[in-house]
Amino acid sequence: MQETYSISLAALIKELSLEPICLPDEAERIMITNTEIDRPGLALAGFFEMFETSRIQIVGMAEHRYLELCDEQERAAKLENLFRLKPAAVILTTSLSAFAHMKEWAAKYGVPLLVTKEKTSSFMATLIAYLNLQLAPRITRHGVLVEVYGEGLLLLGDSGVGKSETAIELVKRGHRLIADDAVEIKRVSAKTLVGSAPPIIRHYVELRGIGIVDVRRIFGMGAVKDTQSIDLVINLEPWIQGKMYDRLGLDNETMDILGNRVPSITIPVKPGRNLAIILEIAAMNNRQKKMGYNTAEEFNRKLMGQMGLE
Repeated sequence: MQETYSISLAALIKELSLEPICLPDEAERIMITNTEIDRPGLALAGFFEMFETSRIQIVGMAEHRYLELCDEQERAAKLENLFRLKPAAVILTTSLSAFAHMKEWAAKYGVPLLVTKEKTSSFMATLIAYLNLQLAPRITRHGVLVEVYGEGLLLLGDSGVGKSETAIELVKRGHRLIADDAVEIKRVSAKTLVGSAPPIIRHYVELRGIGIVDVRRIFGMGAVKDTQSIDLVINLEPWIQGKMYDRLGLDNETMDILGNRVPSITIPVKPGRNLAIILEIAAMNNRQKKMGYNTAEEFNRKLMGQMGLE
């Protein structure tokens, strides 16, 4: 069974600059658990068959105008039917005024009632994006996450293989650290994974023989970043003599993380290999592939043409 996550209404109010009209409890104790939201047009018209109480309800100008056209008794009944179901919260957009009965039923049924000055469409887009990030499915992986030329590289491998040392070398070359040792990965969409560090170890790197290093203080704010999408997984492993490693780059391997397939490569590690430069090339090559050019495939086509096999 998939674990569910929650975010407090207080965090939502702070992040989206909402103004509370009625709060049945302290905002820190009211938890939001559903990433999906609704506009209650059908509910106000009397259709409740598909109504989900865990969703935030957004009342925009269309719903507000519809209620304005109803007489006071009918409007009161429609609003009571909505609030009786106890949705997670009701938010008025575009600085719309709350009807008297709206405040009354919100208080009676314990439903948070808030207002924002933002227009409906833009507010809904912002709210959905924020909830998708905060309530996303997540896992924690042992590894290192760095940003290299705008690409998020997730370095995996056994302890002692050189992940942290490579991250420091990349930081010295102008790239940025996101997480060392533990990477919290969130699935924010069907195509996007976002990684970050647990708050207690954010901006820190452990170097054996030296100890804990504060990257932000030593290298400056430009050397760290709080979150980064994961674009490429790099498996670091000690060089195994006789093992066949990909030499052309034609193998398109992927790794499944939370149901998303992420491009993956394996890089053997041995003394004398400059991993920082290799990872820079890997980042640029991956970015080039996303832009539609695959060097390995182009080289293979030329080779086949030279041999008359194309």
